[in-house]
Amino acid sequence: MWFSVLLAILAVSSSAARAEPGATWATVDPRAAPTPVESAVQDYVREHRPTAVMVVQNDLVLATSGDITRKVNVRSVRKSLLSALFGIAVERGQIDIAKSLGQLGIDDTAPSLTPEERQATVRQLLMSRSGVYHTAAYETGEQKLARPARGAHPPGAFWYYNNWDFNALGAIYEKATDENAFNGFERWIARPIGMEDFTAHDGIAIGDGSSLYRAYVFNMSARDLARFGLLFLNKGRWNGAEIIPSRWVAESTRAYSETDRKDRGYGYLWWVLDPSAWGEGAILASGYGGQHIAVLPEKQLVVVEVVELNRNSNGVRTRDFLDLVGKIATFLH
Repeated sequence: MWFSVLLAILAVSSSAARAEPGATWATVDPRAAPTPVESAVQDYVREHRPTAVMVVQNDLVLATSGDITRKVNVRSVRKSLLSALFGIAVERGQIDIAKSLGQLGIDDTAPSLTPEERQATVRQLLMSRSGVYHTAAYETGEQKLARPARGAHPPGAFWYYNNWDFNALGAIYEKATDENAFNGFERWIARPIGMEDFTAHDGIAIGDGSSLYRAYVFNMSARDLARFGLLFLNKGRWNGAEIIPSRWVAESTRAYSETDRKDRGYGYLWWVLDPSAWGEGAILASGYGGQHIAVLPEKQLVVVEVVELNRNSNGVRTRDFLDLVGKIATFLH
């Protein structure tokens, strides 16, 4: 076992200068005995039954389980994907996040937005602090129950995990760029970093009549999500090219709010993990039922999980996934 661990460490060291995979991924020698990381993943999969798990350090795949090519509805991971698109559009001068909903002509179905709600800025939507508590498409029952009453808090004053904010941001992006969000993701992110499975056809906008704004839902594979995680691990750069502005990566992954999850804050559509427990810069994209990307810069580590809820209706709790990530981190230098 220890020989296989040494092989993995040597492989990581030899790849330290290159933190992105090429057209294909480098892997630990499959002929070697299972490493502690592989054993931890295997134990986790037997207990929780995710569709796929992928563990990457720099450009080396330390462990996988399940079909890492299978495209799954990644639920609220979509929000972190959208945040990256905003960073690109802001850098190109297409979006000014200081502008208000009123300035952008954003309203909604009756009862329409109040004058106070229209003062909310794009930045406040990115932080999920808009104070707009209109009904929203694609909400969970928990979100509906937790939604504050209209006018309960002024813009910027209160954090609430708000699908209205997230959905309106998709419409703001499309209006500002004159580009479909899924086409934009394929053009500006998926192709430049070599995603192997995603195309714009893997996205669908879902509405339900409760609002003018639809949810932008992505179906993605674990190996493509791992590339996205590495892109943020590398501060937005890929093989020397800046894909997402580094200043946006830093700005969007800073915690602006305490949340109802005691171990994490919230940035611009990213969960920000407690640095005292996870190290500086640790972030999480998280979706209902077990869709996750964890990025731990101090370990140069990305861990991804996807779960098809029609095959595992119980899903996987975020706490269980983070327990796995923490266990993996203890094995790595």
